[in-house]
Amino acid sequence: MSYCKQEGKDRIIFVTKEDHEAPSNAELVEDDPNDPYEDHGLILPNGDINWNCPCLGGMASGPCGQQFKDAFSCFHYSKEEVKGSECVDYFRSMQECMQKYPELYPQEDDSESAPSGGAEAVPADSTSTDSASVSVPASEEAAVGTESPATS
Repeated sequence: MSYCKQEGKDRIIFVTKEDHEAPSNAELVEDDPNDPYEDHGLILPNGDINWNCPCLGGMASGPCGQQFKDAFSCFHYSKEEVKGSECVDYFRSMQECMQKYPELYPQEDDSESAPSGGAEAVPADSTSTDSASVSVPASEEAAVGTESPATS
């Protein structure tokens, strides 16, 4: 015997094995293309920006939401040869707003975002011409420093 139980905001439905074996009688509703809550991605079919897209990470709301919308809209609709080149003032305004709310919009710090053993670990006097950042143990540092660029 199936039954339903309410616990606070939750509704718990208990079903029997027989309930699960019976074919579903649920009716599927066809998607409404005009549904404003339908997930369409960042750009709506008409070319407008979907400000509710989860891909924006909530940037369109909050204390700097309008500045973000202004900057993003300017860039999206830009017709300039260098796309968005006319939007610098909008992006500057957004950046200034975000700096007022560091707890909501933390800035990436170069020293925090650099991987350990990365560029800072390479000795300054190293003559390696390799473009990759490599950490060299002190015991091998002399060998790397005497290596000619043609052999690396």
